[in-house]
Formats: sequence, C-alpha cells, structure tokens
Amino acid sequence: MPETIAASRPSITSAQPVAGNPLRWLVFSVVLAANVMDLLDATIVNVAGPSIRRALGGSPSTLQWLSAGYTLAFAVFLITGARLGDMFGRRRLFLVGSAGFTLMSAACAAAPSSSVLIAFRVLQGGFGALMIPQGFGILKEVFAEDEMGKVFGAFGPMMGLSMLAAPILAGALVEANLWGTGWRLVFLINVPIGIATFAGGARVLPRTVAHPGLRLDIGGIVLVGLALTAIIYPLIQGRAAGWPAWTFISLGAGALLLGAFALWERHRQGDPLIDPRLLANRTYTSGILVALAFFGAFGGLLLCVSLFTQLGEGFSPIHAGLSLIAMVVGMIAGMGAGTALVGHLGRHLLHLGVAVVATGAVALGLTVTGARTASTLDLAPGLFLIGAGAGMSLGQLFDFILAGVGMDEVGSASGVLEAIQQLSTAVGVAALGTIFFSAFTHHLPTHALAITAWACLAPIALAFALIFRLPMKAREPAT
Repeated sequence: MPETIAASRPSITSAQPVAGNPLRWLVFSVVLAANVMDLLDATIVNVAGPSIRRALGGSPSTLQWLSAGYTLAFAVFLITGARLGDMFGRRRLFLVGSAGFTLMSAACAAAPSSSVLIAFRVLQGGFGALMIPQGFGILKEVFAEDEMGKVFGAFGPMMGLSMLAAPILAGALVEANLWGTGWRLVFLINVPIGIATFAGGARVLPRTVAHPGLRLDIGGIVLVGLALTAIIYPLIQGRAAGWPAWTFISLGAGALLLGAFALWERHRQGDPLIDPRLLANRTYTSGILVALAFFGAFGGLLLCVSLFTQLGEGFSPIHAGLSLIAMVVGMIAGMGAGTALVGHLGRHLLHLGVAVVATGAVALGLTVTGARTASTLDLAPGLFLIGAGAGMSLGQLFDFILAGVGMDEVGSASGVLEAIQQLSTAVGVAALGTIFFSAFTHHLPTHALAITAWACLAPIALAFALIFRLPMKAREPAT
C-alpha cells in the first residue's frame, strides 16, 4: 500500500507539454492502469502469502521474500528505469516494462515452487521499475500545465479506491478458487490488465524523444544492488539460520558497500545515478532517513498484521483482507486531513501524523497484550489510527523533503525518494517480519503481534526526531 504515495508523485523527468492532445485522457487511462497493477501486486501478496506457502511449502522467510523481493528489485532499478526512459524514450521503456510485468505475472501464477515464485517476483519488480517512472513524464508531455491539477486530482481518488479494494480483492480471489487456481488467481488478475495496458500504450502513447548520448551508471547500480542485498538477505534469513557469523559479516559488508556507493557517486564523472549535491545536503539526507524509518515501520507492520490474522487467528483470506480495511480507510481519511491542514501546520503536520501512527501502534499493542485472541473489531481502532497517521504525514512528506533542494535538483531528488520508499518497505518487511516470526515460534500469536507493535515504535520515534531537521514549509506543488 505505501506504493500509492509514490505513484501520486510527478515524474522525475520533465518535458514540454503538448497542449490539446486529443488522446490525452486515453493516455491517462493507460498510465493509471499501470499504476493500479503495481499497487495490486504490492498489496495482494500480503493477504495471499499464507495460502501460497501452504500450497508451495517453504519457511516463514518465504512470506517475507514474496514481498521484499519485489520491492527490493523495484527500488534498485527505479532510478535506472527513469534514466533508461530518457536514453531510449519513455514510450519504448513503458511498453517493455508493461510487457515484462505482465509476462512475469503469468510466470508467478505458474510457479511450481516457492523459490521459483520468489525469483519471478524479483523480475516482476524489475520490470515494474522500468514501467512506472515513465508514466508521469508521458502525462506531462500530453497535458498542458494548467491541466495537471485535474490529472492528479483524478489520479489520487482512483488509486485510493484501488488501495481500498486490494486486500478484499486478494482474499476474494484466493477463496473463489476459480478453475482450481487458488492463490494463483492473484497474479493472473494482472494478465488481462497488463495486456490491455500494453495494447493501449502501443496505440495512444506519444513517441518521446530519445537521448542515446546519456550514459548509464553501471558501477553505481552494481554497488547499490550488492549493498542492499547484503543487508536485507541476512535480516530475513538470519533467524532461521540461528544468526551465524556470516549474517553479521554480510550486514557489515552491506554498510561498507553503501559507503563505497556514496563515494562512487561523489566522484562519478558524467551521469551519476544520484546527483552528488544531494549527498552533501544534510536536510535532504535527513529526509531520506525519515522516509526509511517511517515507510519501513509502516510496510513491515502491515505485513505482520496480515500474517497474524491468518497464521495466528486462522482467518480466511477474505476475512484477513477485510481486517485491513480499517487501516486503508484511515489512510484515505488521513490524506484528506493532511491536504487540508498542511498550510496551517507546516512541518508540524508530519509530527502530528507520526504521533497518530505511534498512538495507533500503542493501541494495537495494548489490545493484544495479555489476550489469547483478537478479532477484526479488536484490531480496528489501532489499525485505523495507524492508517490515518500514515496518510496524514506520508502523503505530504516528499514535499517537505524536496523543499530543501534546489530547483535543478528536484528531478533527481524525487526519483531517489521514490526508490528509498520501496527500499524502506523491503527493510521493514525483513526486520519486523523477523521479529514477528521469532516471537511467533515460541509464544502466542497475540504476543508476537504485540512485540512487533512495540518494536515499530523505535523507527517511528527516530522519524519524529529527524522531522525537526526538515524545512518548516513544504515545496509548492507548482514547482
């Protein structure tokens, strides 16, 4: 679900709009369909995961990899996808991404084992990272500047409705078991959408200008990919392996590789993956840490609640999906409140949103502490508050972080933030999922969820403190 917030951001590239393009709303529909596919795929696996594991086998870490594999690949290749769109044309990369995403959706549905499914999920995330960054750049080419408000005004509610429907759809598809497909239907549902998206894109998307003279930062891609894998892999696999020495060596190597990546980008000649000026901007780097902490806590807790309802309480997939509705409704309400209050509260809106999330986590922890079971109604107040606080603050966070960068840095800065959002979800799934399963193995499921809720307060508190380093006012949307 956090992917929705990134999807509502402008493109990380820009172009002169072609005013009055007669096909512009058809182009909008194609871009919207692509983002809906990404949102559904990132959300429904949380609900379908337990059913997948029962059918294909695998360890508890399999459930984490189903989510983290997708978001890790998406994060690593997101900025690369945008750069490739500049190099070879956005239309071409959008079509390649949508075709690959659709093909990998079908491959996921046909996967014979959990390990093969995870591999296809990684590839699916990579193709998604080629597809998604092109969409808003294309919209800015076909819509006049004074129409962009209408575009994003229509885009937000549609994505909100998709987010609301996703967990219910996931549960309904698994339980429907049409033609004996079971969980495989949650991936097959993307195939007709993907075919329509590709066909529509080939028909209506404008042929964008290519810049083959640009160079791809291969060294930066390799370094950041190795660093993130070295960090996330031991976080997920370490618990099952008993935390041997290699897990800590891998974590240390990942930290060193991140440092090497930063040095590489600072001294990179030509076209770096990240603008070196951003790495020297303390306000911006503080904003990155806020995003890492906040999105990580939210994404990881979302997975653990889904696992608790099915593995702990024995809820059916549709029941588990309905249990998440309180969080989704809270998020949509929070986004509306954040938009209304941001002009009056400024940066304090983020503090308010973080505080509401923390209150929801405390309420959730208190609800299940000492209890042997927890119903959907028991979980609803805490989940609603978590969703409301997340929608209130995360919906505005990027604008505050980008207020600390120059006009010529906004494109690169927003692209990095979108990648960080995906990365933080993968890290949150790895870390909080490991905490949940560690407690789940030896204690009551309610105890495992309580520990996870308390644990997520640490990154939330870190985010609250770092928000003080962000600008007091958000960047105006027009910029």
